Amino acid sequence: MAEQALAARAPAAVVAMGPITELAPGRLYALQNVIKLDGRVSAYPADARGYTVSNCYLIKEGDDAVLLDSGFTAHAASLIAQIGSILEPEATLSVYPLRINEYMSVCNVEAIAANFNVIQCYSGNPDAALWVDFGGRSDAADPKPYSLKTTLVARKQTLHVGRDKSRAIDAFQAPIRLIGTRWIYDGATRTLFTSDSFSHEWSQSPAGPWTTSIEDNTTTPAQLRSFLLNTRYWWLEGGDTETLRSKIAEVFDKYDIETIAPGYGRILKGRDLVEKQFAMFDEVLRKLDRSAIAPRYVDRDELR
Repeated sequence: MAEQALAARAPAAVVAMGPITELAPGRLYALQNVIKLDGRVSAYPADARGYTVSNCYLIKEGDDAVLLDSGFTAHAASLIAQIGSILEPEATLSVYPLRINEYMSVCNVEAIAANFNVIQCYSGNPDAALWVDFGGRSDAADPKPYSLKTTLVARKQTLHVGRDKSRAIDAFQAPIRLIGTRWIYDGATRTLFTSDSFSHEWSQSPAGPWTTSIEDNTTTPAQLRSFLLNTRYWWLEGGDTETLRSKIAEVFDKYDIETIAPGYGRILKGRDLVEKQFAMFDEVLRKLDRSAIAPRYVDRDELR
C-alpha cells in the first residue's frame, strides 16, 4: 500500500519508476530498481537466476535528507522520479556514496545534483566531484563548471540529518569488505545499512517481494556460504575469518538492529530475522577460518 501511494505521487512524464519501500513512515525509504540476474551481474553468482534490486536509501528528517548511494546510470530517470516523489521542492539533500570506487554508488550523483538541492557529498576523498563525474557535462563542447561541496568523513564518525541536526546516524568502516566501504546505522529507525554485505536475498519474480521476514525466509548457511564464495568474498576460504567475526560481532552487539538494509536484494526485516542472519553469517565465517579449512587457488569460473 505504501509503495502504491508513493508511486502515485511520481511526475506524470515518468513512464517507468522503480518500487519505493517505505521502511519508516516519512523518515526512511528504499528506492529500488529491478535487475535481471542472467550471469552478467558481478554482485551475484554466475549461476544466479531471477531478479534482484539495487537499493538506494533516502533518510529523511523534515526538509532535509541524506541519500545513501546513487544507483546505476540505467536507472537515473527512475531514481530522479523516486526522489522527486518524496522530497519537497525546498528540501536539502546530501549524497553519501558508500563505495566511492564502485559504479552503483556514484553513477548518478551528478544527475541527482542537477535535479535537486544537493548541498554536499560525503566522501573520504578530498574532491568528490572528480570521483562521481559520470554525466555528459564533461564531454560537452562547452561544459558548464561542476561544483559539488565535499564534506570529508573519517573512518568512524557521527553525522546528522535535519536542519536542526536532530537525527544522528553513525558511519563507520565496514567490518568486512573487499574495497573501501562504509556501513551506516540509523538509530531513529534501528536500521543497519550494510552496502555489499547481506545482499544474498533475491526473488524469482520482477515484482519481488523486496523485503523478507522470519516468517518467509528460508535461506540456509550452505546457501549463504555459496553466495559469499561465488561473489566478491571468494577469498574468505582459509583466511583469518576469526578477526572478521569479532569485528562484525562488535557491530551487532553495539547497535539495536531491527532492519538490515543491503545495497542489493531483499531487505531483512524484524529482530528475529536479523539475529538469524547474523548467526548464519557468523557460522559460515567460523567454518571458513584457516584453523578449520585450508586456503586454495580458486579458478574464476569455479562455482562453490
